[in-house]
Amino acid sequence: QVQLVESGGGLVQAGGSLRLSCAASGRTFSSYTMGWFRQAPGKERDIVAAISWMVGSTYYADSVKGRFTISRDNAKNTVYLQMNSLKPEDTAVYYCAAKKSQSLVRLLRSDFGSWGQGTQVTVSS
Repeated sequence: QVQLVESGGGLVQAGGSLRLSCAASGRTFSSYTMGWFRQAPGKERDIVAAISWMVGSTYYADSVKGRFTISRDNAKNTVYLQMNSLKPEDTAVYYCAAKKSQSLVRLLRSDFGSWGQGTQVTVSS
């Protein structure tokens, strides 16, 4: 059974940085795609970034391109989301998720079968 545990959220001023971590266990993740989603109050849970574990191909939502970087550490079975130049509109609960496919073609919430508990990111203006 896949287990995902996020950490690294918190309160930061606009323009600041945070790094989220997602520790993954329970499987060999070489055939998986890992994603970061976020959900603000009253809004849908949307994809922010994704990475194919074996190849390292990445996807970014337009709203975070150039500011966020997703990466993985194979030895630690951990996925990271480095968030720079944070804006108040980045405020949300951030979730780590896993999808049993290397493809980045479809990254819908329903495509991901395993989820972490979420970590709150709050950006003050």
